Amino acid sequence: MASRKETLARRANRVRRQLKAVANGRARLSVHRSSKNIYVQVIDDVAGRTLASASTLDKDLRSSLKTGADTAAAAAVGKLVAERAVKAGVKDVVFDRGAFIFHGRIKALADAAREGGLNF
Repeated sequence: MASRKETLARRANRVRRQLKAVANGRARLSVHRSSKNIYVQVIDDVAGRTLASASTLDKDLRSSLKTGADTAAAAAVGKLVAERAVKAGVKDVVFDRGAFIFHGRIKALADAAREGGLNF
């Protein structure tokens, strides 16, 4: 029987493989969620560079958030990363949820990023 870590890694690889097939040169909005914080990067896979990033550990957000582990924090991070990505010239992305199921904090982040101007 596979361990939880192996199962999550297999799921993340499956999601990324499917994204690369449909990306068509678009940047990837990659999300990582821990029990205390949430981290987001807009990555250009062709050039291998990070174009924009945000997390609940950013000084801008840290003071205004009660905790980094709720949907309000995820929405704030989604809005911030969308703002930074648009400033960097990125409008169209593919959403890489990794091994995380699309609900709760991940969904709140995605909705806020869409409201902030990203298309996916």
